[in-house]
Amino acid sequence: MLNILFVCHGNICRSPMAEYYMKDLAARAGLAERLFIASAATSAEEIGNPVYPPARRELARHGISCAGHAARQLTEADYRRFDLLVGMDSANRRNMERICGGDPEGKISLLLDHTRRPGDVADPWYTGDFAATWRDVSEGCRALLEELKKEGRL
Repeated sequence: MLNILFVCHGNICRSPMAEYYMKDLAARAGLAERLFIASAATSAEEIGNPVYPPARRELARHGISCAGHAARQLTEADYRRFDLLVGMDSANRRNMERICGGDPEGKISLLLDHTRRPGDVADPWYTGDFAATWRDVSEGCRALLEELKKEGRL
């Protein structure tokens, strides 16, 4: 089983969008039992909160439920538990490396680094544009899943 953790600042917008979309992709590809997918925050400010309503509505527009989600914070132990830790932007990556004590095994990446247009996933907390975030997240998840299949990890 391959364990993937998506990470953003608060775990109420981008990382849960990636978590639940990747779960949907994996299920449709018949790979759900080969992947454990979760998400976490680099900050503590939203711990326990559900997915932010506009992010939840964007997922629902695509037929994806995120019911039962409760934001949680990334821990150093997550580095050992997960095979891939996938951040949404460069600030997330810096915080992930700080929390995890570095990245000695090369497990940390950014979601869009798995696409042909590396960079940061649009942060809807500041832009209000959840559709743009969805485009980034969906492109990144599809590319990551294809990469894992090509590498023979699935």
